[in-house]
Amino acid sequence: MKLVNLIYASLRKPVSVVVALMAIVFFSIMAIKKMPVDIFPKVGTPTTRVAQAYGALSPEQMEGFVTSYYEYHFLYVTGIKAVDSKSVQGVALLKLTFYEGTDMSQAMSEVISMVNRARAFMPPGTVAPFVTRFDAGSVPVGQLVFSSSSRSLVPIELRLTWCWIVKTGRSPAAAST
Repeated sequence: MKLVNLIYASLRKPVSVVVALMAIVFFSIMAIKKMPVDIFPKVGTPTTRVAQAYGALSPEQMEGFVTSYYEYHFLYVTGIKAVDSKSVQGVALLKLTFYEGTDMSQAMSEVISMVNRARAFMPPGTVAPFVTRFDAGSVPVGQLVFSSSSRSLVPIELRLTWCWIVKTGRSPAAAST
């Protein structure tokens, strides 16, 4: 019933509707012009992950011999917001969350420094952990997939063919003529 009332009101006062639409368009354009543009906007909370494997230790042993040392040392990293850990059979997984605006290059170097410092307290035979930075800039935003029903190409040949097409905008057969 409300939609019908809206239609009747717009038919009775068409000038008011046109003025309202023009105001919406005008303010939309002004808002878009004032909106800052950034190629790589900051999206999500910057995090770093540390994965440490060690033999066949139980989760309790991983917590006592490995995870606790990492948690203690990571508290001294600049810009750290939280340290979350999970210990499973033979693997310790740690998630380091940082405050917005933290220089992740500096934070990553501090994390690696603290990893090396904490490894001095680890049991003998501990291998180096896997440390990775995880933020919006470190994951792909899309994937380009090609297929051909007419040709059967080796994956590397298919990749080279499509790289040529994407770079030049023409097919290799058209380029050779």
